[in-house]
Amino acid sequence: MREEHPHHRHHPREFGDGHDGFERRPGRERGGRGPRVFAPGDLKLLLLALIAEQPCHGYDLIRQIEGMFDGAYSPSPGVIYPTLTFLEESEMILGDAAAGKKCYSVTDAGRQSLVEQAVALDGVRMRIDVSKRSLRGHERPLEIHEAVHNLRHALQLHNGRWSPEEILRVRDLLNNTAKAIVDGPSTSPSGQEKSL
Repeated sequence: MREEHPHHRHHPREFGDGHDGFERRPGRERGGRGPRVFAPGDLKLLLLALIAEQPCHGYDLIRQIEGMFDGAYSPSPGVIYPTLTFLEESEMILGDAAAGKKCYSVTDAGRQSLVEQAVALDGVRMRIDVSKRSLRGHERPLEIHEAVHNLRHALQLHNGRWSPEEILRVRDLLNNTAKAIVDGPSTSPSGQEKSL
């Protein structure tokens, strides 16, 4: 019998490993299925939201999720149907088995849960976009990961020392930098043309 080492135990993390939104599965880096697409709780929330948009069958949900990933990922029935059963037993959805196939619809409790978890649902959709790019091989370069790490570290160093002026200064720096990244290489965070 194999001895379990403390560093091999699975510790659930809500938002993955902090690098790309994926939760890494030990022992699956080579030859396995790779990174986990959904963080714990994400799939339940996503299915509830999709069913709230339009009642549908489990197979339809699989196809919708596959479409969200542009075909780069398709959840298996072995993941979808137990999650639907959980949502049904939690009284978040109802399953009507007319014509031999269950059609799921959201309950009032399910709608209320979606209202309460609106921010979390936005996070799920954002992680899907990140996962989709990563699954298609469009991960950020290592240098960008390092720069993001440096930014997080700098913000943590500010712990508890946020004057109103400093909040505005850092907010403007971050917003201007984000805009410059979206606008492309012709602008810098100060909005001036780059000269290389």
